[in-house]
Amino acid sequence: MNKTVLPSELNPDPDGPLYVAQKKIYPQRVSGTFRRIKWILMAVCLGIYYFLPFVRWNRGPGLPDQAVLLDLANNRFYFFFIELWPQEVYYFTGLLIIAAIVLFLMNSLGGRVWCGYLCPQTVWTDLFYAVERAIEGDRRERMKKEAEGLTLQRAAELTLKHSIWLMIAWWTGGAWVLYFADAPTLMKELVTFQASMVAYIWIGILTFTTYVLAGFMREQVCVYMCPWPRIQAALTDEWALNVTYKYDRGETRTSLKKAEQARAAGEKVGDCIDCNQCVAVCPTGIDIRDGSQLACIQCGLCIDACDTVMKKIGREPRLIGYDNDINIHRRMEGKPEVFRTIRARTVIYTVLIAVVGAIMLYTLSHRTLLDVNVLHDRNPLAVRLSDGSVRNGYTMRVLNKQGIDRVVSVEVEGPPSATLQVIGVEAAAAERPTISIGRDQTLELRVLVTVGSEENLDKSTPVRFRVTDTKSGEVAAATDNFVTP
Repeated sequence: MNKTVLPSELNPDPDGPLYVAQKKIYPQRVSGTFRRIKWILMAVCLGIYYFLPFVRWNRGPGLPDQAVLLDLANNRFYFFFIELWPQEVYYFTGLLIIAAIVLFLMNSLGGRVWCGYLCPQTVWTDLFYAVERAIEGDRRERMKKEAEGLTLQRAAELTLKHSIWLMIAWWTGGAWVLYFADAPTLMKELVTFQASMVAYIWIGILTFTTYVLAGFMREQVCVYMCPWPRIQAALTDEWALNVTYKYDRGETRTSLKKAEQARAAGEKVGDCIDCNQCVAVCPTGIDIRDGSQLACIQCGLCIDACDTVMKKIGREPRLIGYDNDINIHRRMEGKPEVFRTIRARTVIYTVLIAVVGAIMLYTLSHRTLLDVNVLHDRNPLAVRLSDGSVRNGYTMRVLNKQGIDRVVSVEVEGPPSATLQVIGVEAAAAERPTISIGRDQTLELRVLVTVGSEENLDKSTPVRFRVTDTKSGEVAAATDNFVTP
């Protein structure tokens, strides 16, 4: 018979804390292959983020020369030779889809590669840890100083550390706003206190969040705030390679002295000597030997720490390494290892990335630099003139996405007797008014379409507006409806 579990049984102490208190972690300095990879990726990522706004790209006179710029004031996004308008927001959708699938592919191949090496939280926390070690010393020194309490030297170290943290956080927030305006100009305005209040507010918000998340919350963000550990756990499979303690080789673990005595007596013991170096270097403070855990960000630092110990005691490296349970069981059964990087899900992810990327490249290479939008008047929808003809009004918006001025002609296709009039523009040719539109500009026109009384029109008849570049012949069109009273 099922027993009903009461809330008091789940939580014996109703007045106790709802959340686990943060345990102070002191990651130890480590060197090795994965630590070098992390240093390189940190330098590349931070270098791109901090200095990309200062890269110049010549787009011609009158246009911004910042290579990457999100120009909210003029509704433009510039990325080197690419210029995107608000109507082309679907390119961002495509990029987000590709980014998500790439994340899935990385997870199916190497676990939480994003979390361990490329996530902004990991990169900035790593940088803050480096500053902390440089000022306060390594793990044991930091633990000793904190246990001793506040001294004059300790206060000076803390002041210096937090000052550098704040400078990094401030530059992080400052670099972000530089993507929304001309970087050198905005920097000058920020220094002379002539920038807009919005810029200072956003710098303050991003400075605060970087300082708090990377300086204090650290692993708490990865364990409790970030949704990706839960998502990737549902996406992974048994063939994915993760940072793994190879218990088939490490167990039974014992101290180095006891292991040597056991081997001398002909007993079988594991290579793990229970030195806890893998725990000491872990930025989230877990023991990788306990198996797969939500808090493990797969940074690989425990691999470097274990390899260093194995080298010292003359044992094979990679007691901890990228592996999976399938290969561990195969080794225990005396079978060779099998690595299946090419399997159904990795092939599907790769194909999806290629398809979405190809679609985006095709649409980008075939995108028109002339566009037109038409909006029908709502009040009144139609007017019957004294001669019996019917007139509809429209607002036409012509977009010139090219870096040169253009002259275009406007015409309407629909009922045979339909005539077009652009308010304020003389017709250069019969029924085809011509207008000039500046480079990289939008021109709004008031357009009237009149149909003679001899036409036997339905309540609503499709009409098509065509805008043609008189020099290049490029055409843009938009369809609306012509209605009768």
